[in-house]
Amino acid sequence: MDSALSDPHNGSAEAGGAANGTTRPPSTPEGIALAYGSLLLMALLPIFFGALRSVRCARGKNASDMPETITSRDAARFPIIASCTLLGLYLFFKIFSQEYINLLLSMYFFVLGILALSHTISPFMNKFFPASFPNRQYQLLFTQGSGENKEGGRGSPAPGSGLTRPLCPEIINYEFDAKDLVCLGLSSIVGIWYLLRKHWIANNLFGLAFSLNGVELLHLNNVSTGCILLGGLFIYDVFWVFGTNVMVTVAKSFEAPIKLVFPQDLLEKGLEADNFAMLGLGDIVIPGIFIALLLRFDISLKKNTHTYFYTSFAAYIFGLGLTIFIMHIFKHAQL
Repeated sequence: MDSALSDPHNGSAEAGGAANGTTRPPSTPEGIALAYGSLLLMALLPIFFGALRSVRCARGKNASDMPETITSRDAARFPIIASCTLLGLYLFFKIFSQEYINLLLSMYFFVLGILALSHTISPFMNKFFPASFPNRQYQLLFTQGSGENKEGGRGSPAPGSGLTRPLCPEIINYEFDAKDLVCLGLSSIVGIWYLLRKHWIANNLFGLAFSLNGVELLHLNNVSTGCILLGGLFIYDVFWVFGTNVMVTVAKSFEAPIKLVFPQDLLEKGLEADNFAMLGLGDIVIPGIFIALLLRFDISLKKNTHTYFYTSFAAYIFGLGLTIFIMHIFKHAQL
């Protein structure tokens, strides 16, 4: 949930040197402005497009894309669960080897990132497939039991077969097509690139995909639930960012695409730049799901004005810009 000034592995240009004791040259004003501006833009894109896609998601009937609704009870418990998770990660990094923990987390987010990126690019890629593309349909179905021993016994006849088929609990029932497999293949290339190089562009592609999917698929049930969630996480941030060093320590130790990064020395070093400014995905997803709720509310009014959406979106831009400014002045992670 925090925004941090510098990359977790390299340290800030103003604060210190590299691991070998040499002093890192300070970032230029142009480089800093480019980094902060890029972070701001990358934060706005998944919120805007995720909010639009959340409207279609709420109207859709595809079971695999059904949104997860957050209730007021979920919102009240979320800061507590997040605090336990954060403290647990902090203790893990203090007790166990950081290298092995990050290796495990890298594999976990490698799989999640591929799936999230595939789901993100699928609507855009569909426009590039020719009409003659053989788009075969597939279904991945896992059920409990087998043969005559399947739970539920024998049941209704299978369509068009005249035979009976067992009724049994479905564990996984996922429908996809050949176009989805192409998107999955392209996303896997990015995943392998991230796994092997940990390059900041691959990290950002996964981070943007996580953010957009979060805004699209996590739905608040009403405005009061959003206020409970935002209020609880405000207290959570105040305590863990300013009251302790836990949040910053975990962010600096956690090698996973849970943040967007952009190099402040891009103009000097190009794509191999290594002095990063970063923005946590929580700063995007949590406000984003509230903004998406207001967009759906605007659309439900059927007035074609979208007043609540544009007002909240403008307020988010102002708040994030002010956060980045204060972060730069005080050289400390902000809410």
